[in-house]
Amino acid sequence: MKYYLIAGEKSGDLHASNLIKSLKKRDANAEFRGWGGDEMEAAGLTLVKHYKETAFMGFLEVFLNLHKISGFIKSCKKDITSWKPDVIILVDYAGFNLRIAKFAKTAGFKVYYYISPKLWAWGQKRALKIKKYVDRMFAIMHFEKAFYAKFDYHHVDYVGNPVLDAVSNFSPAPNFLIDHKLENKRIIAILPGSRKQEVINILHKTISLKKAFPEHQFVIAGVSQLPKELYSIAKENEIPVLFDQTYDLLSHAEAAIVTSGTATLETAMFYVPEVVVYQTSTITYNIAKIIIKVKYISLVNLLADKEVVKELIQNDFNEENLIKELTKVIENKDQIINEYKSLYKKLKTESVSETAAELMTKYLH
Repeated sequence: MKYYLIAGEKSGDLHASNLIKSLKKRDANAEFRGWGGDEMEAAGLTLVKHYKETAFMGFLEVFLNLHKISGFIKSCKKDITSWKPDVIILVDYAGFNLRIAKFAKTAGFKVYYYISPKLWAWGQKRALKIKKYVDRMFAIMHFEKAFYAKFDYHHVDYVGNPVLDAVSNFSPAPNFLIDHKLENKRIIAILPGSRKQEVINILHKTISLKKAFPEHQFVIAGVSQLPKELYSIAKENEIPVLFDQTYDLLSHAEAAIVTSGTATLETAMFYVPEVVVYQTSTITYNIAKIIIKVKYISLVNLLADKEVVKELIQNDFNEENLIKELTKVIENKDQIINEYKSLYKKLKTESVSETAAELMTKYLH
């Protein structure tokens, strides 16, 4: 059977790669093609386009790159039409994938969605597009099944959250601290995100914290797909950057500063107390304030339905607040870790990729 997958960022690449591995167990003749990243390619996908070429963050940047995005969509449609997959599996990445879903369903292809876009946060009526163009939804948030039911869409399976799979399957490097020549100090990890704009915004605000926490060492989780010069400010301030070592870094960290996204939940599942930060353009932020319908931006708080971790957004994201909140996090780490453990119990299911692959195989046959 031929599977065409589309993921648009780093976490989607990881979770889609695990899904590919699980599908292979059930389909010895499986062929995989699509858009994604290194993890999906390593799992057996023929990679058409890497997500580092297609990732745009914020309303303003998307608007400024509409012509380029339109070209990517046309290219993707053409490739799907030419390859003729048995099923198209969309992975989050709403702006791009909802357009592909409409095309694919109209063209007669079977459409599955693995990891629902966060329609419950903003643009809720887009759920009607899911209902119209997606054959099956494989949701990773426990409340998403009820959300889609409000729009009379019932082809939804809750399969659990793949972050738990990824973390539980991880084995830390035995000599991590020695291999990377890190100091004999407690670590505060900085996870600035996987997009160029995120890294620029976050690093320039967090680098200066080094002098406020002399008993700690700051270590940055870098992403190798991004230009190395984005991290030059860290080198200038003698702060180490470890590329593609995020899980190893978290397994040794006492606390973390994390850009809002999947990494907030990953950090929590390593039981690392964190401060969640986010900053975007003024235009994007003002639009977001109008249309976003949820109380929190971090997955940890959204899933717990209360403030477990502090969120510093836009103007609140400054050096004074960072020092204050990071100090609180370190002082109250046991309380935060207990909240994480409660969240883990709430989310824990059987292997997510195995469950999703089993259901997909069943529905396809």
